[in-house]
Amino acid sequence: MYWIENILFEHSAVQAVIVISIIIAIGLGLGKIHVWGISLGVTWVFFAGILAGYLGFSIDSGMLNFAQSFGLILFIYELGLKVGPGFFSSFRQGGIQLNLLGLSTVMLGTGVAIGLSYMFSVPMSDMTGIISGATTNTPALGAAQQALQQLGISANGAALSCAVTYPLGVVGVILAIIIVRKIAVKDSDIVVNTSEEDHNTFIATFQVKNPAVFDKSIKEIAAITPIKFVISRLWRDGEVSIPTSDIKVASNDRLMVITTEADVDALTVLFGEHESRDWNTGDIDWNKIDSSLTSKILVISKPELNGKKLGSLRLRNNYGINITRVSRSGVRLLATPSLVLQLGDRLTVVGKENQIERVAEVVGNTATKLKDPNLAVIFVGIVLGLLLGSIPIVIPGISAPVRLGLAGGPIVVGILMGRFGPRFQMVTYTTRSANLMLRGIGLSLFLACLGLDSGAHFIDTIMKGDGLLWIALGFIVTVIPVVLMGLISLRISGLDFGSTCGMLCGAMANPMALNYANDTIQGDNPAVSYATVYPIAMFSRVVIAQLLILIFM
Repeated sequence: MYWIENILFEHSAVQAVIVISIIIAIGLGLGKIHVWGISLGVTWVFFAGILAGYLGFSIDSGMLNFAQSFGLILFIYELGLKVGPGFFSSFRQGGIQLNLLGLSTVMLGTGVAIGLSYMFSVPMSDMTGIISGATTNTPALGAAQQALQQLGISANGAALSCAVTYPLGVVGVILAIIIVRKIAVKDSDIVVNTSEEDHNTFIATFQVKNPAVFDKSIKEIAAITPIKFVISRLWRDGEVSIPTSDIKVASNDRLMVITTEADVDALTVLFGEHESRDWNTGDIDWNKIDSSLTSKILVISKPELNGKKLGSLRLRNNYGINITRVSRSGVRLLATPSLVLQLGDRLTVVGKENQIERVAEVVGNTATKLKDPNLAVIFVGIVLGLLLGSIPIVIPGISAPVRLGLAGGPIVVGILMGRFGPRFQMVTYTTRSANLMLRGIGLSLFLACLGLDSGAHFIDTIMKGDGLLWIALGFIVTVIPVVLMGLISLRISGLDFGSTCGMLCGAMANPMALNYANDTIQGDNPAVSYATVYPIAMFSRVVIAQLLILIFM
């Protein structure tokens, strides 16, 4: 029996791996349990870690810090990489609104915390720890500790209050989301928006009635307007064709145009008449519109095409087909010649069957080639993220510089790599399963180590004089802003429930709550809105934590 005791309690690399693995396995097993249809999922790993720490399990502090930090970095970076392609597009779809709501959540929570500090005579040094725990924001805690050390004030109170309030910070956001869903969510608020479908593009048909464009080629028409559009089909004298850029339009031609909904009115003026038929419903069988043409989706799987412009392939001129849309990470993009292709892009191709088959050979269209994750790019991105996170940012009036830290740097670089990496011939594509696996491993490592670290003195801290007060105040700081801003987001701002949850989780820097939202809400809306809000919200909390110390201490 001695060897069992030795391998479980004697600090070593093997012991660290065994203890962390046991915690994760137990936590994930408990996460499959549903009570009243509700499961905390991976959050149970955190509680399993607390229990292990309370029972006397521990690992080497250096290994603990490494595993915890690396887990957080891996999770955050992969999240940024996943949502990067759709991140900047999300700003055109309401990203500014999401960030304003997220910052409002941050400021509301800060205001509540300041008020509670005065009402219950809690020192701001402790309150910053409560805020950090209630919002599950360890970078903010680190920033507050640095500010306290610079002022010569002990940071132990901040660390203890953060550890005590952290569990309910995790659970509180989930409970607040459940409350919002029970009291305010309607069926119309549940919008499923998966990687297969988005609404950035809009399909419309026009009758050519404007004499100004008679006998002009599509190339010439495109040159006289700043509006971007793609003509998918042209009907003339009862026959359909795929127009090239040199085809001249004539009076009474029917054009099927791929554009954005906002540009439909301008194109109506340009062409003459907008037909009333709605082509944007999901029940249209495109292959039955005309017998001579077919529509298929092809996947970019050849690495040599990564980072190339769509126009450089000359697919329309060489093969007589038309690419109407490009689907990328939940976003449908206009297939303009200047569009930079990425591995995993899904092209909607219209043409004759034999022509489409030839194009399939050009682009690859082999999903198996995309299954292997590009690990080199992942680790390069992590390095760049950590370098960015360590850059000191000087803000006037604040004595100590602020940093994006372990969480902020990797998610910013992940977003940038996911969006712009292919422009530099970097293959950033990973399959959904690979991305989920890496995110799951990272989050599990982070939660297991975090729970293990705080579990040893968890009960003692709760039972000390201010422990229960800290828990109560932290719960208030967590729940009130989330519920109020959730209601405002749904009923006043008009966001769907998935985007609302992602916004709230991002504003509260709570990946565990995001995981719960992803498990209970179909589609990618929670993850996209989380990544849209998280960088700004996280940075603002880091700055606010330092400001609270410098102003109120």
